[in-house]
Amino acid sequence: MQFGIRTLASAVATVVALSGPAVADVVKVAFIDPLSGPMANVGNQGVSHFQFLFDRINARGGVAGGDTFELVTLDNKSSPKEALIQLQKAIDHGARYVVQGNGSSVAYALSDAVTKYNRRNPDSPVLYMNYAAVDPGLTNDSCSYWHFRFDADSDMKLDALTGWLAEQGDIKKVYILGQDYSFGKAVSKTTKAMLAEKRPDIDIVGDELHPMAKIKDFSPYVQKIKASGADAVVTGNWGTDMTLLVKAASAAGMDIPFLTLYGGGAGAPTAMGQSAVGLVKQVTEYHENAEMPESLASLQDEFEKKYGIDFYYYRLMTMIEMLAKAMDETASTDPAKVAAALEGMTLETDFGQAEMRADNHQLIQPLIISTLSDDTARDVENTGFGFRTDMVVDADSTRRETTCKMRRSGN
Repeated sequence: MQFGIRTLASAVATVVALSGPAVADVVKVAFIDPLSGPMANVGNQGVSHFQFLFDRINARGGVAGGDTFELVTLDNKSSPKEALIQLQKAIDHGARYVVQGNGSSVAYALSDAVTKYNRRNPDSPVLYMNYAAVDPGLTNDSCSYWHFRFDADSDMKLDALTGWLAEQGDIKKVYILGQDYSFGKAVSKTTKAMLAEKRPDIDIVGDELHPMAKIKDFSPYVQKIKASGADAVVTGNWGTDMTLLVKAASAAGMDIPFLTLYGGGAGAPTAMGQSAVGLVKQVTEYHENAEMPESLASLQDEFEKKYGIDFYYYRLMTMIEMLAKAMDETASTDPAKVAAALEGMTLETDFGQAEMRADNHQLIQPLIISTLSDDTARDVENTGFGFRTDMVVDADSTRRETTCKMRRSGN
């Protein structure tokens, strides 16, 4: 008996010696967005932000006891079909987390594909984290348990913008211009409905959709806007469609407000120039001249020194900090456990509390309306212009009713 105990103890010691300390795992996160074509500048901007913020988490010890993030970049060429090809490639290479944001048509395809994949593969699910695709349907009728959105949807943003517009008594005519896909159509529909409620006296003198990422010269559209006698323009355009629109408007000397969701997006401030000062407004969760703690100002400087571009996506900090918090709290990087932890999670950010709604997986956070200015402490894209805060919308007032009926049985 004594011999047996010693033999067993020796065997255990040998196993422990051979196995050594626990080895940290790598959490692969697949970034699936445009990295070529006309929207590549937006996609590459996202890559820089994700890499910087993941490096930051890794440098402080990683997550779930030492696991680290690895960013895997995949080019979807702004195509839903291509995004699905890249999704399968990501899964085949071991990625169980997917991030995407540019294009709600792509978002719908990814959300549906991830949901179906998880039903077929319940033991190895994938979690989709959306940082910028803002069609409201993604967290309403088309919601999925496996989809979490970390940007305000377009209804939430337009509620803020039309609230500002409703108080401008000199604005009597509004022109709506957008990209011809689900998001652009949602912006048009919501803007008309909200203005009808808040300012029924306002005339919608134009409501037009154009092909996405195909228009090289927006001058004909600008001429239509001028001919309509519009006092303001509402647009959800992003990427080169935003850049070329404001460039054409500036060249035509338009001096009416442009109410945008992405007026500060990559390339837009450079294209706008002096003629857009005081006229182009945006609604975001952050801008570089917003009131903030010194720690965030230092982070902006660090990012811009490293990458040579402006820090734009504050919401990615919220996303990644929530992801890290969920992994730390569950001591796991299993997407199923992380998804459950994310539901209802709150996080104190530099601008107030953010909350991930449990009922539809839509982030609730403060929003800021700001206007392009030539009198700011920090400029954007080395233009000499920056954004100044007009008003801050508290997080809870952005909350809207949802039609989401999330499938939870078996997810």
